[in-house]
Amino acid sequence: MSLQASLSYQVKQAVFKSFNIELETVEFQATRKEFAGDVTVVIFPMLKFVKGNPVQIGETIGNYLVAHVEEVKAFNVVKGFLNVEISDTYYINFFNNIKDNENYGFMLPKADDKAIMVEYSSPNTNKPLHLGHVRNNLLGYSVAEILKASGKKVYKTQIINDRGIHICKSMLAWKRFGKGETPKSTGLKGDKLVGNYYVKFDQEYKKEVEALVADGFSVEGAKTMAPILLEAQQMLLKWEAGDKDTVALWNMMNGWVYEGFNETYKNMGVDFDTLYYESDTYLLGKEFVVEGLKSGVFVQEDDGSVWCDLTEDGLDKKIVQRSDGTAVYMTQDIGTAIQRIKDFPDVGGMVYTVGNEQDYHFQVLFLILKKLGFEWAKNLYHLSYGMVDLPSGKMKSREGTVVDADDLIDEMVSTAGEISEELGKLDGYSKEEKQSLYKTIGLGALKYYILKVDPKKRILFDPKESIDFQGNTGPFIQYTYARIQAILRKADFDLDVHIEIPLHLKEKELLKQLELFPEVIQNAASQHSPALVANYTYDLVKEFNSFYQNVSILGTDNLDEKIFRVQLSKKVASTIKNAFGILGIEVPERM
Repeated sequence: MSLQASLSYQVKQAVFKSFNIELETVEFQATRKEFAGDVTVVIFPMLKFVKGNPVQIGETIGNYLVAHVEEVKAFNVVKGFLNVEISDTYYINFFNNIKDNENYGFMLPKADDKAIMVEYSSPNTNKPLHLGHVRNNLLGYSVAEILKASGKKVYKTQIINDRGIHICKSMLAWKRFGKGETPKSTGLKGDKLVGNYYVKFDQEYKKEVEALVADGFSVEGAKTMAPILLEAQQMLLKWEAGDKDTVALWNMMNGWVYEGFNETYKNMGVDFDTLYYESDTYLLGKEFVVEGLKSGVFVQEDDGSVWCDLTEDGLDKKIVQRSDGTAVYMTQDIGTAIQRIKDFPDVGGMVYTVGNEQDYHFQVLFLILKKLGFEWAKNLYHLSYGMVDLPSGKMKSREGTVVDADDLIDEMVSTAGEISEELGKLDGYSKEEKQSLYKTIGLGALKYYILKVDPKKRILFDPKESIDFQGNTGPFIQYTYARIQAILRKADFDLDVHIEIPLHLKEKELLKQLELFPEVIQNAASQHSPALVANYTYDLVKEFNSFYQNVSILGTDNLDEKIFRVQLSKKVASTIKNAFGILGIEVPERM
């Protein structure tokens, strides 16, 4: 039982025995720095049930705790706050129980627990991954890792949007203007080559629209009558009809893109357990449209289209099948969700990592799946996140104004190298070691900057600010980890001993911070928020640096103090590494 759980039980006992009142909950908070104490019991919420002066109530509970709880050595009451001091013995015992546990804070899944499937990335195959995809991938990957750490079995997946008019635009532009060039002949990554032709299509389309307008067409008419667009629409029809040449071109260009994506994923440090392709799934939901019609969940209009009326649920009517019998995105998503449960019967819930512009879509999807009678539909979650903005403004793929993910990673690594060289602490490193370190720092800066922000908030991404070695940044935390490794390399004595000493205030504060780690993981998992882990790690590092500056670690003459402080430093480093690990961030042994 955790300290807080134990105290909660004892506070309830105190209130029951002293006032004959049964409390349902007890509210705690960290004790403010200016007061003595380690844990604060908030008295004010109790006043709904316990009548009296909050100070006197606090005194009564405090006296009970000192008399009945071994860990409580003293207390003080400030207005409606009971500040409880915990004995050094409690924290020493806590530390000795966790110091050799390399997986401290992590839980293992229970045999009968249902798994969770986390979807992220889900790109289109007509362009490279960009900054928006970076946030999506980092969020989805880290939420999957956090859920694992909290004790869940997790599958990581994506659905690749490999069909549709936007794909045909790239295909047609390459067919018209590509002169047979390939990634090999150009030296370009396949996704970049295909993305260039998506931009080329838009350029040619605009020229044709302008020409039609000059010939007297309206702007709207010109946009629908541009020959290159009509040809792309014909290409899509040929693809859907299985035209041999069109499908061969589609396979070739998508193959180029997949190779490019895989290279980017590897550089970014994310992976997947299974993949789904829209070309396979876009018809999946149609059989469930038939089932929904039978059960009355869906209704068919006179023109043959099928709808789901959600007006009684505060939403609107949603089409699930067009009058010509073709599927819409909603139909596809219904079918894909059901197929995933068929493919992975142990899955009991799903997390969809998709930007907040799709909030309504997922609200509708989840509701329809519930109405179709799927029990697991109550365990679906939309990990909705805000967009990533740049100082220069909004990105547009078709105009070629996106921040390419590969270029961004390269820029982060390059900037990390420049700053590291300026700091001049890399004597003795080989060229390869330096490059590896620059990548660790650069990617750590990028990932931490994005993940420390609550997913729901928009981000204004500033690469230079993210790579600062001071403040709430990835490199600052990585540097602290490396500093601890330097201490460990100098420790020439046995650390595998059990030490019990009176605690310095800074040691106690550090232990209190370590104690929070398991709860932080559970909260981050339940809230699907890597920001909680990121900011916890920053708080832990700040606490360690305060300890480092105020307490002599290797310089103390007392061997027990020296051993304990190195043990404590080692555990902090291990916790930083584990916390950063579930964020997908590496830590360097030296910096």
